[in-house]
Amino acid sequence: MRGYVANTDYDWFSFLSAHTPLDEVNFWQPSGGKKTFRVLGPGEPFFFRLKAPHNKIAGFGWFARHERLVRSSLAWDAFGIANGAETLEAVRRRIKKYAEKRPIQLGTDYPVGCLMISQPVFFPESKWIDQPRDWAPNIVTGKGYDTGVGEGRRVFEECLAQLPAPEQPVAEALMSGDGSLSRYGQALLVQPRLGQGTFRIGLNSAYDGACAVTNEHSWPVLEAAHIRPYSAGGEHRLCNGLLLRADIHKLFDKGYVTITPDYLFKVSGRLEEEWNNGRAYYKRQGAPIRVPEQREDQPSKTMLEWHNQEVFLG
Repeated sequence: MRGYVANTDYDWFSFLSAHTPLDEVNFWQPSGGKKTFRVLGPGEPFFFRLKAPHNKIAGFGWFARHERLVRSSLAWDAFGIANGAETLEAVRRRIKKYAEKRPIQLGTDYPVGCLMISQPVFFPESKWIDQPRDWAPNIVTGKGYDTGVGEGRRVFEECLAQLPAPEQPVAEALMSGDGSLSRYGQALLVQPRLGQGTFRIGLNSAYDGACAVTNEHSWPVLEAAHIRPYSAGGEHRLCNGLLLRADIHKLFDKGYVTITPDYLFKVSGRLEEEWNNGRAYYKRQGAPIRVPEQREDQPSKTMLEWHNQEVFLG
């Protein structure tokens, strides 16, 4: 298993640590994050290293996803204060502070990179951990470590030892009886629980920014729909989601429309019976929906069958 020690803005850290608990945070990158983040895979640890004068590991979380958003306002729409500031303008001021050497007018909706971190934990100052002993002062963004050996292992063990009670099962799965890491090889034992923001951004990427039914591309009217609602035991997982235009989403949640397990759009006769309308939707009856290319991102046929049987007003 790999881990990543990331240089972390103290203001970002202190703001978020004062707003815990959080199920996710956006560790944003100024100027859009030009390169795809390939150091970690989902479920590997991401450590928050405070820069000088602190030079300490002050918390960590589990890497979930990396995306480059064309507008900083989209990051705010998805994560809100989990971006590490009270308002969008405050986020923009911080991004401007760290942006590359080019003029950025405050208020301009410029690109931002998003490293989405699940289940973050922020340590009180008395429990901050020593940074890796081989840390070089010229490291700009961060450094990857093997968490099975050396300093990577030490940092990971000390972080796991500080997990709060709700997260202790994670530590127990990774640690042996003597408090050290078990010999788990390269298996990823931590499945990151996606938050609503990561779910939203992930679906937008999986569906190429288009409604699965109508192909509408306007972000303000697109919503992350759960096939099985979160309140009914559904999870923030892409296979339990669809990117839908707002009106389609509302009809889907109320059971007036559904998606069949073979990915066809279906409209209930109850829509016309109860509201004497719906012609725009009936025109799409039986049409195939847009499906993500990645198999793991495609809607779960089991979840769709559940919606057909339990929600759809057929």
